[in-house]
Amino acid sequence: MNIVVQKKEWIAALLAGGRGSRLESLTEQIAKPAVTFGGKYRLIDFALTNCVRSGIDTVGVMTQYQPLLLHDYIGKGQHWDLDTLSGGVSILPPHSKLGSTAWYSGTANSVYQNQDFIESYDPDYLLVLAGDHVYKMDFSIMLDYHKEVGADCTIAVIEVPLEDASRFGIMNTDETNRIITFEEKPEIPQNNLASMGIYIFNWHVLSEFLYEDEKDLESSHDFGKDIIPTMLREGQNMFAYRFDGYWEDVGTVDSLWRANMDLLKDMHLGLESWHILSRTAGRPPQYIAPTGSIKNSLLTEGSEIYGYVENSIISAGVIIEEGAVVKDSVIMENTRVCKNAVVNYSILDEYTVVTEGAFAGMPLDSEDAKLTVYARGTVISNSEFETQNA
Repeated sequence: MNIVVQKKEWIAALLAGGRGSRLESLTEQIAKPAVTFGGKYRLIDFALTNCVRSGIDTVGVMTQYQPLLLHDYIGKGQHWDLDTLSGGVSILPPHSKLGSTAWYSGTANSVYQNQDFIESYDPDYLLVLAGDHVYKMDFSIMLDYHKEVGADCTIAVIEVPLEDASRFGIMNTDETNRIITFEEKPEIPQNNLASMGIYIFNWHVLSEFLYEDEKDLESSHDFGKDIIPTMLREGQNMFAYRFDGYWEDVGTVDSLWRANMDLLKDMHLGLESWHILSRTAGRPPQYIAPTGSIKNSLLTEGSEIYGYVENSIISAGVIIEEGAVVKDSVIMENTRVCKNAVVNYSILDEYTVVTEGAFAGMPLDSEDAKLTVYARGTVISNSEFETQNA
């Protein structure tokens, strides 16, 4: 029997437990939602901010892979105004119950395992979203739409380039936006209407499907692969909510680099009136020395520039020494590029050191250019381009 803490119309389940292997070495030691973005944010900042701006005051963050940094970063939620007495943010790692101990086996299973948390607020609606997308969205407008069309489930969708569509759940809709078919990451997509991984469910409906899915030994217990297709087959009212703002699923190193570069075209990504909340370190202002030069780049507090930086994102605590050149790159916190070193078309994770005179990456405009990613704490040595862990 669950005790209702306080009745809520809706709460959010934020899925933040995945590694994100396509981000390569960037997620070897941290969860994907904890990856640095834009010099001063972590990816989870966008989901948490969107919840708060939408009037959601209760968020369960479901973590699993390498959760330590993410747990520490979120803390009690005060940086996102989620440190309330009733609700706020709750960290929900896998936990033991009488007679069972299990990791989360899928996105749907992570919600299933936390039904006690959800039901303690007796919500009418549950918002399910990922913690690793870059976007601004007022979920309250989506909830109004969900109510208006009488949906059991509403899925936020966006048009993506057809060549990228196989990365997403793809759906077909009728003229009223009712979902007719849904395919999870099809090899040959029928169209480019992609799921954003943002769902609003009537909670009492979803809870029944979660229960039945958990009993299915052949299920992968995933929303896209199992829950959504099953609900469609059984005739639930399912609608697509079309979104036309900026949104990027940074599921690969190339998309992470691209989203960072988008900041150089539009520093706010359309977020001027939607200030993204984050936990900042309170560093001194950035410093550009007389020898330093900046072209079309973003600098974060605590960075020091003595060399040349072009078309790049420079995070907090980064030092670019005299004579060093950084172009078309994302440089994460507390990295040092030493004298006369060159960094081209790369992502350098935190605490990386490019030693004096060394080269990292290759020019973006070269014939065989490929984005180079260096793991946290890497030391990039001299002319032979060798790397070693610090």
